[in-house]
Amino acid sequence: MQAIYIPHLLNAPNRTQTLLFDDFIPELESLTPFRGKMTVRHGGTFLEVGVKGETIITLTCDRCLQQYNRRLGLDTSEIIWLDKDAELPQNYPQEREVSLEDLSETLSPDGHFDPQGWLYEQLSLAVPLRKLCGKDCQPPTIKTKENKPIIDSRWSGLEALKRQLQN
Repeated sequence: MQAIYIPHLLNAPNRTQTLLFDDFIPELESLTPFRGKMTVRHGGTFLEVGVKGETIITLTCDRCLQQYNRRLGLDTSEIIWLDKDAELPQNYPQEREVSLEDLSETLSPDGHFDPQGWLYEQLSLAVPLRKLCGKDCQPPTIKTKENKPIIDSRWSGLEALKRQLQN
């Protein structure tokens, strides 16, 4: 997928370009290709980017460490501001006050928009932080031959002291 040259969007019908996806995203390990539709609309001073689609990924459960498959669906949009100074290197001090306006995406109006990179970022944000394979998931049990609790040898001195105090 090639990057979109932003000034070309001004010549597109309704200043909009629609991209259909039915392919694997190289940076994302998935079982199925991402299937969906992305629209990129030039709004003069901003780009409005939206996507709908889905794929299936394999996750590892945080609790039992089993692998499971999860459908990862997207239905999101974002406004990306076009700023002619976006490409300039910015030398910020190590500490500075950040205004709310600085916390937004900006691109140069004469630059390129990378739809595949943006899609990867949105899919990464959609991956759940807490990965559980199910509601009744239990941590793995450790079985020993004699069903005795496993004692860390580093605690043996404390265990000996505990026995002396009990006698």
